[in-house]
Amino acid sequence: MIGGMLVQVVLLIVGFILLMKGADVFVEGASKVALKFHIPQIVIGLTIVAFGTSAPEAAISITSAIKGSSDLAVGNVIGSNIMNVLLILGITGCITSLRVKKNTYKYEIPFVIVITGLLIVLGMNGNSIDFADGLILWACFLLFLFYLYRLTKKGEETSLDEVEELTEKDTALRLILMLILGMAAIVIGSQVTIDAATNIAKALGISQRIIGLTIVAFGTSLPELITSVTAGLKGKDDLSVGNIVGSNIFNILFVLGTTALVSPTPITFKSSFIIDGLVAIAAMVLFFVFINKNYRLRKIGAIVMLVGYMAYFISIL
Repeated sequence: MIGGMLVQVVLLIVGFILLMKGADVFVEGASKVALKFHIPQIVIGLTIVAFGTSAPEAAISITSAIKGSSDLAVGNVIGSNIMNVLLILGITGCITSLRVKKNTYKYEIPFVIVITGLLIVLGMNGNSIDFADGLILWACFLLFLFYLYRLTKKGEETSLDEVEELTEKDTALRLILMLILGMAAIVIGSQVTIDAATNIAKALGISQRIIGLTIVAFGTSLPELITSVTAGLKGKDDLSVGNIVGSNIFNILFVLGTTALVSPTPITFKSSFIIDGLVAIAAMVLFFVFINKNYRLRKIGAIVMLVGYMAYFISIL
């Protein structure tokens, strides 16, 4: 029993590593292929690089839905969003003084609150997220992409501006290999992660919802944690916040929207996810409230957010 559990934990970690490295390699390869074909950097940033921030969540949720583990699909997205705000911004806010861009404060944070509410409403209608709901989420996603496009055209820096540059080593063959290997790692990593997470849930006698909200959510939020803390320490704290808020928007609209469109059956939305969704809204409201008039997150706010996550974590166990 213990030996079998240890194997599953190792497989879970291996799955996460494959997901993260696969996403990095795929995004770098895709960005450079796009540059070779003279596609504008703004387009690359808004599509390929943006996809990279939510690739682990997307791979996990889509694979879960296809395999019939819809609890993991929804739990992973909502859990990641709660973790991104309360835990990651909480930790980063304790390490450094987080600055929030005016656009993020006025438009993007309220937008996250609205689309999380929309997700709850869609889920409550028939207790599922179906193909039509996926179209609604994707319509909102395209609206958000247009908003980002307008921002970058105005010269505003966004969290999606990091586009790779071409070097002499970047031959066509090397870039194609990067695309193939990156996508293969994402697909295999998601399969291994889902199987291991499901087996751990069965062995411990706990629901896939809790595994999705905690272990899987933490694993898929690792890129955001690393990016945000690094950006904060480098003084790019506004990008740190933009990365998290943008990721939360992508998780709901792109990840769950795409999952609903490709899933062979509607994604089950249990009543317990309503509470989790409300916690995700409360987390964003809490963050919004603790931003002062200078657009900085108060230190006490970061501490309250961390305490809030601990309380939520204890409540779902």
